Formats: sequence, C-alpha cells, structure tokens
Amino acid sequence: MITGDRPVRVLYSFPHKLGAGRICYTAWQQVSGLAAAGAELVVFPGSVARPVVANNVITRTTLAYAGVRIPYRLLGTIRACALHDTIVAHRLANLAGQIDVVHAWPLGALKTLKTAKALGIPAVLERPNTHTRYAYDVVQKECDRIGVVLPPGAEHAYQEQVLLREEAEYKLADRLLCPSKFVAKTFLDEGFHSDKLALHQYGYDPAVNYPAQQSPKRHRGLKALFVGLCAVRKGLHFALQAWLQSKASSSGEFAIAGAFIPGYAEKLSSMLSHPSVRVLGHRDDVPELMRNSDVLVLPTIEEGSALVAAEARGSGCVLLVSEAAGAVCRHMHDALVHRVGDVPTLTQHLNMLHADRELLERLRIASLNTVNEITWEAAGRKLLTIYREVIQAHTKQSLWQDSRTRELEVAAPAH
Repeated sequence: MITGDRPVRVLYSFPHKLGAGRICYTAWQQVSGLAAAGAELVVFPGSVARPVVANNVITRTTLAYAGVRIPYRLLGTIRACALHDTIVAHRLANLAGQIDVVHAWPLGALKTLKTAKALGIPAVLERPNTHTRYAYDVVQKECDRIGVVLPPGAEHAYQEQVLLREEAEYKLADRLLCPSKFVAKTFLDEGFHSDKLALHQYGYDPAVNYPAQQSPKRHRGLKALFVGLCAVRKGLHFALQAWLQSKASSSGEFAIAGAFIPGYAEKLSSMLSHPSVRVLGHRDDVPELMRNSDVLVLPTIEEGSALVAAEARGSGCVLLVSEAAGAVCRHMHDALVHRVGDVPTLTQHLNMLHADRELLERLRIASLNTVNEITWEAAGRKLLTIYREVIQAHTKQSLWQDSRTRELEVAAPAH
C-alpha cells in the first residue's frame, strides 16, 4: 500500500527498442511523461535507441549488452519477446517489495504477469491496438473486399501463435490500458468486463508539433493531408474516394505522406493519378506539412489511438477522422468524425469545409484551445492516476480476501 506522498514505484517492461519509431516512440514518451509526473521507474527495454534522462528513471536492457543488440531477426519477434519476458520476470522476483505496479507490453508479458501475480503486485498491460482477434478479422475482411493481399509477415496478417499468447496475457493482467474508447469497445464486445479496462491516452510533443505563428492564409482550395503507413487498415482508399467525390478536389490538394504496402498503390492507381492528389512518400517534415495543411484525413478502420491525430491538433490542423482513429476530439466542436467506411459522410465533411472557411477556422481555434490536455506530459499524469487507482483496488481486494480467509478458518469445524 502507498502511504503519504511516496512516489509510485513502477517496473516498466518493453520488449522492443525504446525510443525508436512507432510504438517504441510511444513507450519512450510514456516513460518520460511518467517521470515528469513524479513516478519512480525501473525500465527494462529490449534495447535503447534514445535514453530517458531523468533522476527517477533507471534503465536496464534485456536484449542488448555493452551496446550490442541481439538481432531480433535472428531469433524472430515472438522468441525475442519471450526471452525478454523471461529475463524481466526473473528481475521482478528479485525486486519483490520494491515495486508497486508493473506495466508490460504485449508479447513480452506472460511470465512477468504471472510473477507479479505470485508476488501480489498489481500489473497493467498496454493495448496499443484493438483486441488482436478483432484487428485480424476486420483488416482481413477489408483486404478481401477491395482485393488486396496482405504481404507475408504483415503486422495484421493472422498469426495464431501471437493471438493465443496475447489472449493469455489479457487474462493475467489486472487492467488493460486502452488508449481510446474504440479499443475498449473491442474488448467489451469480446466479453471483457468494464472493470478490467482502464482508459488512458497518448499525446504529442508541443516542442515538435506547434501551430504557425499566424493563422494560415486561406488558400484557393482546401489543403488535405494523410499521414501514416499507406495500408488497408488506415483506410486511405476511403479517403481518396471521398476526396474525389467532393467539391474540394476541384480546386484543392490532397497530399499523402507515407510508404505503401505492396499491391495497395497499384489497386489505388487510378485515384492516385488524379491531378489534385500528391503522393509524397515517406517524409521527415511531417510537422511542417501539418502546419501548412487545413485538415488531416484519417478514415482508419482499426487503430489504438493514432499519434498523428494528436500531432495534427498540436500543429493547428483540423481532424477529419473515423471513430476508429482513437482521436481525442469532439464532432462539430473541434473536429469532424465519421463512422468507419462511411464515404458519403466523409465526402460531406470535405464539402462543408470547402464551402465554409469560417467553420474550418472555428474548429481549428476550438482544437487549439485544449491541446494542452493531450500532451505527453498530460498523458503521463493521467497514467499515473490510473496506477494509483489500480494499486488501491488491488489492496482492497487483497484485504477482502485475507478477511474472507480468516472467516472461513474460524467457521471451519474442529477435527
């Protein structure tokens, strides 16, 4: 039990390269945000691309030694994550009494969660995406519908071994950390109780993503932007359909920043060749692209919580997103939100902003007014609050179980 003002002591387990791209960046920002919020962290990453420099953070790698990283390709991702998990579980056993809560990531958590349970330490499991079974199903159905074959080893290609391991991890965790209501819904639909789920959030870095100093001059046409891996799950085909059906395409521009998975660009070639569409490929100047765009279009069909949505808001770019994007926003207040696959509504939203620049500016101002609520530091404070709630609930449950055990012992007949 935590008493007084003592900091929460966290074991943070991440089986990948802390501080690299995508979820590795998310994990780095989580640790940094928690440190800023006052938690004390022992961080066990597979390896480190970017260290977290803070007095209250201790980092010890599991799959790297003296700067040399064990190649994941040699072991395979599943075996590498399992090895990480074994190492962290052993280290956790040696830290009994020094840890208040364990925070683990998928595929590298099974033994760690079992050890935490045996030691009576509450544990939470990060869910950077929807329930994996849901993710596999919805992406495969959409690929089949539009005729795109997922390449071998693709992130959302069905892998039974991954699914079974992750489902076992779900059961062992005290809480599943869901970064959006959409993610939580996929677990509720699979039969999980709401008490098992904790809603937190991701964020953005205001030092990187900030709006232009002056309100952007309105262009002749609407400037729309898509950012991310150009894959079926991101719904780029929906965005292109809506754009070309909208009046905005007559005078505006739709820029696409991201690499394509094999076969997807060929499937979309007729739409990508439209004069109003610019295919930029992978870009390192995304914050500047956002500052120079009116809207970010993200009609994703499956997502945890797209970081680009928060980054776009921080850059002064209005969101046109699906409900699956996991964006922190409100429809018609600071964004426009549509149902997954609803091309007519997305088309209508583009038409609205094309015709009504005052509406665009109102949404932009409302979005910027509350971006301080979605920074990584704000996310760290929220996550720390969840830790405290999980610890308190775990303590109450343990006390109840101890009391119940004593009652049964007293009531048991003497032999």
